[in-house]
Amino acid sequence: MKIVFKIWRQVNSKSQGGFETYEVDGLTEDMSFLEALDYLNERLVQRNEKVIAYEYDCREGICGQCGVFINGRAHGPHDNITTCQLHMRSFKDGETVVVEPWRAAAFPVIKDLVVDRSAFDRIIEQGGYISARTGTAAEANAILVGKEVVDRAMDAAACIGCGACVATCKNASAALFTAAKINHLNSLPQGKPEASNRVLEMTRQMELEGFGSCTFTGACEVECPEEIPMINIAEMNARRVKAKWLGK
Repeated sequence: MKIVFKIWRQVNSKSQGGFETYEVDGLTEDMSFLEALDYLNERLVQRNEKVIAYEYDCREGICGQCGVFINGRAHGPHDNITTCQLHMRSFKDGETVVVEPWRAAAFPVIKDLVVDRSAFDRIIEQGGYISARTGTAAEANAILVGKEVVDRAMDAAACIGCGACVATCKNASAALFTAAKINHLNSLPQGKPEASNRVLEMTRQMELEGFGSCTFTGACEVECPEEIPMINIAEMNARRVKAKWLGK
């Protein structure tokens, strides 16, 4: 299988980047997309050329590190997957595949396809945790929580922080990520004492990081590997209005 890769190359965040073309033969349909990039890098090493920098860790769709734009879509041509879950059978023999990093001012390019997503970490630092000392694990029935609440909280907690929601949004909004982290904790009894402060501080930090506003286009929901629904954003906004009204 032959693929023509057009890949974004950039030395660092201050340099001028650009696309470079690589024709790669010998790929198989069963290779994952990251294995294809590994294969390309092996060829570059053999030619004493600089390898392409890209991120990955688990390669199991869990860690969220591998995100890149492929042919104009976050994580590639399929809905709700990560880049490492994409296989070369999704492309035709001889096809040209364009690969580029997330495009957002809050995600500056570090090198090639690697971006700095530490803005997400700074949002989490503003309340994406429970500060109360909980000690050892409590008896499961000590605090009864309805299944509907638990399911909603756990669905939000599934967010892996890959950044696809930001990359695919025309406004580069981090609303889905931030909403998932807020709603996960604010829905549960352990998160209630800090709920108002959490939503105010985390959304404030989101704005300070330079992410755009959400205009509910729905692109984030389509590309989210964990299929987190955008109703979480509406819920976050409602919580924020309530917190401001209460003067927290």
